[in-house]
Amino acid sequence: MPGAKLTKKSLRKRKKIWYERSELTMKIECYISEECSSEAQLRENLKAALAGSSVKPDIQFHIINEAEAERKGLMGSPSVLINGVDILPGEIPGIS
Repeated sequence: MPGAKLTKKSLRKRKKIWYERSELTMKIECYISEECSSEAQLRENLKAALAGSSVKPDIQFHIINEAEAERKGLMGSPSVLINGVDILPGEIPGIS
């Protein structure tokens, strides 16, 4: 949905979908640009967020370039998708 305007209603819907999908399994895909210095902090944040949780997520880290980010419709680095939903979607595809 590149370019789609986010409203409170659409964010609530995304959150609801995320919760529904995350009850049994959670796939976390982290896309990081080759120049991004946030990988270590992202790993720490994920570890802290999942601490004490009964969820056993499948976490994947992908190092990508600008062209790959645009093809995937990612809106920055790092981009984190949970069960296929970008948790912080932007408006312009690519790495910012």
